[in-house]
Amino acid sequence: MLNSLIETDHYLFRLINQEWTHPWLDVLMPIIRNQFTWVPVYFFLLSFGYNHFRRQLLMWVGLFLLTFALTDLISSQIFKAYFERPRPCWEIATQAQARMLIPCSHAFSFVSSHAANHFGISTFLFITLTPFFRRRNLSVVYVWAGMVGLAQVYVGAHFPGDVVGGGILGILIGIGTGKLSALYLPLKPFNAQS
Repeated sequence: MLNSLIETDHYLFRLINQEWTHPWLDVLMPIIRNQFTWVPVYFFLLSFGYNHFRRQLLMWVGLFLLTFALTDLISSQIFKAYFERPRPCWEIATQAQARMLIPCSHAFSFVSSHAANHFGISTFLFITLTPFFRRRNLSVVYVWAGMVGLAQVYVGAHFPGDVVGGGILGILIGIGTGKLSALYLPLKPFNAQS
């Protein structure tokens, strides 16, 4: 069973990393996975929070940062340390074929911290921002997280299974912090707070 999962993971990695490629994706995917690319989004969220729920903004930002801290810490310090899965550029079965668009990391591979972080943050946003957006519109946050996860495989940083595992971990943590926020810090539009 485990061997079959690993073979499928390697097969999907080869498809995404070596076959489903295009020169413009080679430029775009490293940008998508770069955390600094999304700084304007975080500034937008701060601005949105200030304009719509400023009295709760500080606590909301604290829970947002807690979500990120938990996903990053648990993925890198617990999962990677326990599973010690080699990166595609380390593993004998894939290193000859791995097309690396970024330098090979020295950290272990399972789970993807990028995926855990982005799916955790996306879930937190999805739960906490429902008073302001329709759920259908908020689902764009999962498209964003999915793009980052796919980019991790495309550039050669992770196997698809690492991204799926990171995504599940992030969603679970995001549900926890999102529900905590909804229970103890339900966001209300600023004009409804006066």
